[in-house]
Amino acid sequence: MWNGKTVSVIFPTYNEKDSIYDAIQEFKATGWIDEIVVINNNAAPGTAEEVARTDARQVFETKQGYGYALRRGMAEATGDLILWAEPDGTFVGKDVEKLLVYSNDFPVVFGTRTCTSLIGSGANMGMFLRYGNVFVAKLLEALFNTYTLTDVGCTMRVMSREALQIMQPHFRSGSSYFGLEFMLLTIVCGFDFVQIPVTYRSRVGESSVTGDFNKAFALGMQMIFYVVWSWIIFWFRRVIGKPLPYQHTAPSNG
Repeated sequence: MWNGKTVSVIFPTYNEKDSIYDAIQEFKATGWIDEIVVINNNAAPGTAEEVARTDARQVFETKQGYGYALRRGMAEATGDLILWAEPDGTFVGKDVEKLLVYSNDFPVVFGTRTCTSLIGSGANMGMFLRYGNVFVAKLLEALFNTYTLTDVGCTMRVMSREALQIMQPHFRSGSSYFGLEFMLLTIVCGFDFVQIPVTYRSRVGESSVTGDFNKAFALGMQMIFYVVWSWIIFWFRRVIGKPLPYQHTAPSNG
């Protein structure tokens, strides 16, 4: 628990057979986590057996896609605070406490992997990916006039159950840019949030998206289009005086 609140961790898994066991053990060893929910999204053979060696709860999601896995995980998680991370060896368990500290003051805490001093040797965060994430983050920051952002692709973040419940009915994406949709909903719904640097290590195995330059480039272009299109819709509705169906003014924690 953290300050009297239960903590759930969601691990979506597809191609993490060789790292999932160690990730579960590392995060559980922090002492703050009440449950780990692994969403097996048609994962590589042997993944289920690796998870079964732990006390994590495994749920099988047949709809293929990162977003579908996370959405299922959030529906299954029981904690007051819900943390996502990828169990591929890139994120470290000790950063759990860092995010939880900020959750005392913010309903949503995003990680950022673009702090060069925290990027480990061999991590898949070369110049293209790093500046691509920074560019889309700054575009989002500028268009929506929001807090400082430096990474739209970091998949380690924590949110309160209250914030999640308000946003959850409006999730639409089941694909790789679900994390960006969640970030946009956080902004548009009016929730206070903060983005803090987390350690980013070398991945165990190869990513099904960022491990391929063409796929990573295509995803980046989709993200840019999604941000701009969302901004157009947001301002058009404001001009005609039609509020967004999910707009919410969260109480300030400041």
